[in-house]
Amino acid sequence: MKKEIIIAGFGGQGVLSMGKIFAQSALMEDFEVTWFPAYGPEQRGGTANVTVIVSDERISSPIISQFDVAIILNQPSLERFESAIKPGGILIYDGYGINTPPERKDISIYRIDAMDTAATMDNVKSFNMIVLGGLLKVLPIVKLENIIQALRETLPSRHHHLIPMNEEALRKGMEIICPVHTL
Repeated sequence: MKKEIIIAGFGGQGVLSMGKIFAQSALMEDFEVTWFPAYGPEQRGGTANVTVIVSDERISSPIISQFDVAIILNQPSLERFESAIKPGGILIYDGYGINTPPERKDISIYRIDAMDTAATMDNVKSFNMIVLGGLLKVLPIVKLENIIQALRETLPSRHHHLIPMNEEALRKGMEIICPVHTL
């Protein structure tokens, strides 16, 4: 098993953190993992993306140009990465950040209204955990318990009081993700 995943959006949306937490949880499950972030010099507000590869065999390179899964959080990222999803792959997008929805018929497409849900939860910072919960529902490579443990390991201890809220956001994302087109 090998899954090549890209998460792309604006800096400040938690793109890199989401990838790091997912990668850390995959390591806990004894997978081979790469985590390869990329962002513009402006970071917050500029574009950011992270490539995560999870495999049960050695990974030859963290640099790839086609993906099994793309999590897209804004229109510029959709325009850049939609065509790089392998036929038969998965696209997950946040409805808030996309003006022109994806239309490919050779991939499975899921919509998650994470930004709107985070606003109703009165915690916009939980946006990325809602999205990550949606990914876990669609592609259950890692266990929810390991994502929560990865949060403990990656968050500074002064933020550990936020872990229950993040767990709630992960579960909410698993509930609200909706298929738009599936193969």
